[in-house]
Amino acid sequence: MRTFILLIIVFQVIGCVKSKEYADTPYLEFRGWSKSTMNQGRIKEDSVTITLFFTDGDGDFGIASNSTGENVFIKDLRTNEILRQYKAPFVPEEGAGNGISGTIKIKMYTTCCIFPPSSGIDPCERPSMFPTNDLPLEIYITDRAGNKSNVVQADVLTLNCK
Repeated sequence: MRTFILLIIVFQVIGCVKSKEYADTPYLEFRGWSKSTMNQGRIKEDSVTITLFFTDGDGDFGIASNSTGENVFIKDLRTNEILRQYKAPFVPEEGAGNGISGTIKIKMYTTCCIFPPSSGIDPCERPSMFPTNDLPLEIYITDRAGNKSNVVQADVLTLNCK
């Protein structure tokens, strides 16, 4: 009899627990950088790791390795252009009936400092009058259905220009 009552209580508790349900449109959060400064450069001279958190209600996130295209986009607010595009790995939809969530970590290589047009200094130069450059970025993701997430602004990185 005690076992029967315990089972009823367990089934009632299980029946009250709801799994998380997410919107079919991906949701994105900026979680942080591995460091707050990076040395400027043209080719892989320095890097940082960006950490993002995402959810996707229909679980159709990621791109198959044999497919083309990207689904993580990082926009440089200094130029209002896409700075980097990445391909997040394919996440199978099997078992994703209530959606998926996870952490994305991306190693992002450096870029050049950009100076005021009136200075006449080309990007990636090393002038003493501009020792640092703020690098403000916006990030968004898309799922396989083409749904675009919210756009998040990352904490500003400092580029060491000299």
